[in-house]
Amino acid sequence: MATSAIGPGFLTQTAVFTERLGASFAFAILVSVVIDLAAQLNIWRVLTVTGKRAGEVADAVAPGLGTVLALLVALGGLAFNIGNVAGAGLGLEVAFGLPVWWGAVLSATLGVGLFLVKEAGRAMDRFSVALGFVLVALTWYVAFASAPPLGEAALRSVAPERIDVLSIVTIVGGTVGGYITFAGAHRLVDAGVHGTGALGKVTRSAASAIGIASLMRAVLFLAALGVVSRGLTLDPANPPASVFRHATGEVGYRLFGIVMWSAAITSVVGAAYTSVSFLRDLHPQLERHWSRVVVVFIAVSTIAFLLIGRPVRTLVLVGAINGLILPIALGTMLVAAHRPRIVGSYAHPKALTALGALVAAVMAVAGGWVLWRDLPALFR
Repeated sequence: MATSAIGPGFLTQTAVFTERLGASFAFAILVSVVIDLAAQLNIWRVLTVTGKRAGEVADAVAPGLGTVLALLVALGGLAFNIGNVAGAGLGLEVAFGLPVWWGAVLSATLGVGLFLVKEAGRAMDRFSVALGFVLVALTWYVAFASAPPLGEAALRSVAPERIDVLSIVTIVGGTVGGYITFAGAHRLVDAGVHGTGALGKVTRSAASAIGIASLMRAVLFLAALGVVSRGLTLDPANPPASVFRHATGEVGYRLFGIVMWSAAITSVVGAAYTSVSFLRDLHPQLERHWSRVVVVFIAVSTIAFLLIGRPVRTLVLVGAINGLILPIALGTMLVAAHRPRIVGSYAHPKALTALGALVAAVMAVAGGWVLWRDLPALFR
C-alpha cells in the first residue's frame, strides 16, 4: 500500500503544492495524516473481519453498489496508471537518457512480467519493498542536501499562513483515495489474513503503511521547501526533478531519475493489481483470467500515455478526483461495519466509527467545494 501511494503523482503533487504554499503545506500534510489513518483503519478492519474484497462487501450493503464502486476505483486506477507509466518513462529518461516512450514501454513490460512468473504475488511484494527502500533512502539524501528551514516548517504545521483545500483533497486522494486504500487490505485478504483474530496485525499494518507514506511525503516536502525557500523556481514540466537538480546538481538529477522510476514502477504494479481485484468480482471470466486482465490493464495504460502524454496536470487532477471517491468508499464500509449479517458478531469501535463518519463528511464537503471551485482551472 505504501509503495503504491508513493508514485509519480505523490512526488509531483508534493513538489507543486510546496512551491505554491511554502512552509504552510506542512499543515495540509498533518491534516492528511489524520484523515488517512481514519479512512484506512476503518476500511481495512471491515474487510479483514469479512474476509471479502470491497466490491463484495459493498454489494452486501446495497445490490449493485459493488459494481459502482468497482468501476469508480478501476477507472481512477487506470487514470493513475497512465501517469505511473509516464513517470516510469520520465525516470529512465533522466537516469539513462532513454527516450520517454522507450522507458515507458520497457517499464510496462517489466510490470507485466511480474504477473507472468510463478508466484507473481510474492514477487510483486519483494519487488515493491526493495524499490521502496531505494526511494526512501535517495529522498532522505536530497532532503538533507537542500537544508530546509525546519523551525518554520514545524510552526506552520499548526499555524499555517494559508490553508488550501485543494491541496488537502489532492494529497489525501493520492495516499488513500481510489484504489490505494484497498491495496494492502486486498493483498491481506487474498493471502488468507482475515477474521477477528487478525485485527491486531491488520491494525498495525494499516498504521505502519500510512506512517511510511506520510514520512516519505514529509521528507520530500522538506527537500522541496529547502529549494523554494532560497527563491529558486521549479520546472513546471517536471517539478520534483527540479528539487533534486537544485539541491544536488546533476548527480541529484540523475538520482531523481532512479527515484521517479522506482516510484512509478511499483505504482504501476500496485494500481494494476488492486484495480483488477475489483473487476474480478464483476464476472466469473474476469476472476478466472485475472492475470490476463492485469496485462491488458497495463497495456491500455501504456498505449493511452503514448497517445495522450501530459502527465503533470493529469497527476494533480487524478489525485483530486480520487479524493472525491473516498467518501463513497469509506461511507460504504462504515455502513457494513454495523450490519451483523455482513460482519457477524464483530463490534466495530464506536470512536473509530465516529472519526470515520467525520472524515467521510469532511471529504465529501471539501471534495464538492474543490470540484466546483478548483478543478475546472486544471483543464485550462
